[in-house]
Amino acid sequence: MNYIEKYQLWVSKATDETVKEQLQQMSGNDEQIKDAFYKDLEFGTAGLRGIMGAGSNCLNVYTIAQATQGVAMYMEAHGFKKAAITYDSRLNAQLFCHKTAEVLAFNGIECVITKECMPTPFMSYMIRQLKCDMGINITASHNPSQYNGYKVYDCNGCQLLEKDASEITGYFTNVDGFSVNTLPIEQCIEKGIVTYCDEILEKQYIDKACSQAFDRADGLSVTYTPLNGAGYRLVPEALRKLGVKDLFIVPEQAYPDGNFPTCSYPNPEKAEAMTLALKYADETQSDIVIGTDPDSDRLGVAVKHNGEYRLLTGNEVGILLADYILSNLQQRNLLTSEHVVVKTIVSSAMVDKICQNYGVKVVSVLTGFKYIGNVINNLEKQGKENLYVFGFEESCGYLKGTYVRDKDAVVASVMFADMCATYKKQGMTALDKLNQLYEKYGVYFNVTYSYRFPGADGAVRKQQLLDGLRNNAPSHIDGKEVVTVVDYEKDETGIPKANVLKYIMADGSQLIVRPSGTEPLIKCYITLCGQCVTEEEIASIKSFLDGMFA
Repeated sequence: MNYIEKYQLWVSKATDETVKEQLQQMSGNDEQIKDAFYKDLEFGTAGLRGIMGAGSNCLNVYTIAQATQGVAMYMEAHGFKKAAITYDSRLNAQLFCHKTAEVLAFNGIECVITKECMPTPFMSYMIRQLKCDMGINITASHNPSQYNGYKVYDCNGCQLLEKDASEITGYFTNVDGFSVNTLPIEQCIEKGIVTYCDEILEKQYIDKACSQAFDRADGLSVTYTPLNGAGYRLVPEALRKLGVKDLFIVPEQAYPDGNFPTCSYPNPEKAEAMTLALKYADETQSDIVIGTDPDSDRLGVAVKHNGEYRLLTGNEVGILLADYILSNLQQRNLLTSEHVVVKTIVSSAMVDKICQNYGVKVVSVLTGFKYIGNVINNLEKQGKENLYVFGFEESCGYLKGTYVRDKDAVVASVMFADMCATYKKQGMTALDKLNQLYEKYGVYFNVTYSYRFPGADGAVRKQQLLDGLRNNAPSHIDGKEVVTVVDYEKDETGIPKANVLKYIMADGSQLIVRPSGTEPLIKCYITLCGQCVTEEEIASIKSFLDGMFA
């Protein structure tokens, strides 16, 4: 069936008034129809993610129903009876949450939902504490406002790995989203099939996050922005519990709003997302700035140093936290050679040197926090859960503690404030500490560049570029000789196969290329090594990559 035939089918079957109106607005616009129907939204390892709107390639009540019926069939096949459901601050998030509960309830599955938007890691905590068989979170993380998503979790509170996601895909692809039966949410609640999560669990979750800190954060002043997201209540509560008295919240971004009116791309990895917070911090003379994305699993930070605010990268925060945590454990004689730090393959290799210095193990995993969560799961099965120290990915995702199995910006906010308060008492900033670490281990400069390939034509172009790199590896990158090529799709790396390419250069610098699993992007991860890295080097390699992908 081609995209025009799919469009006509939807016009004939859709009964939802919003979807009908959107289909009508597309009429006669071939480009819009093609983008909405050129393929079906795929159920991948991260579930679903796409632009909201009518169409088989978009997020709407029909594709949500289709996905949920697939999950229900998977749960029935495994004898699963209970699911947790939550959502972030995005448009339609509560609607999609309720639609999910209505489908599962019709299939006889007990559901526990949240009354309002909550951080993604709280979903993981819900699953574990309420002994749910699965969890579903309506979120598109840090994507722009037109996106939404549907993430599926297992009984450990970890996002699904490939095997289970593949099984659900088998069910999902055979479901007609227009024929899925539901039980209205009001009836679900009246019958007790759907219940609301107890607020006590929320308090316990905050206590768990705060218990990870080594010290109080009294004396530290903090400006915080939830970027109109789900962290708006829990992050401030955790920081206050930690002892932060001077806490300033950016007023324009203080409450949930899926339009993200002051920030079109609410990703705290990006400097533009932190603009308002930095302005407000300057007015309040805060020591640090903390930002969390709409589902509050990613952390962005800035530190006031020599009178200026300096944004830290995800790798820099990971380096600082790894050293801070390991140092404190060592001082308390709680560190052994069996302890483990987990990082993704695209995260800073400097962490390996830090861990070597402290005599602990490093485990490298594929991009995606579910792989870090799975390392914790495997340790737990061996009765060695306490050996997990810290996990991070360069895209601003961090976790200390094992009470959840996903990156957690609540505990990351707590740990960063704890660390900065400690250094302030020592008369230094986190940037002073980072420079000390660079002096000790050498400079590892990391930067990520993304190239966007939207729509049907973009998807084809993206694949062509990746195929070209795979079949014809460059011998030099920006004038530097490539001495090793690692293809994670082919090579025996000890890591599951993935569409990732790594180029190691003669001076130890690296380029890693991978397609995003959630956005129409090719992502390039650069590591430059040496005693210093100049702006000219950075600009030169950016120009080289632009020539390849722009």
